[in-house]
Amino acid sequence: MKIYENDLINIQIETSEIPWLKIFTNENIKELSDCSKEIKNEIFEKLDIIEKEMLSFYKPEKINIASFGNYVPHVHFHIMARFKEDSYFPEPMWGKKQREANLKLPCFDEFCDLIVERLKEK
Repeated sequence: MKIYENDLINIQIETSEIPWLKIFTNENIKELSDCSKEIKNEIFEKLDIIEKEMLSFYKPEKINIASFGNYVPHVHFHIMARFKEDSYFPEPMWGKKQREANLKLPCFDEFCDLIVERLKEK
């Protein structure tokens, strides 16, 4: 589900037990090095806002930022708030499950509303 879009990028929710957003280029670009400087700047400006707001809102153990794109060969970044108590920590969310999580986190919908407001400010 998209929560934000402009001429260059869009931001989507990844359904998960942890707070997880993804930034995609609107144009179907395979590699980051193929992006214009304008698109790169837009990605990293929005990524910076999301990371800082996740840190402030959730106070996670760590923020993970990933760009794999093997199954989806389209430039995109995953931004995830990680917690010692999540099911996979310290493994990546694509790794081996470590435990059953019982996270009590602030409301993700409120976080998304906050992110959308912050992104509109820029």
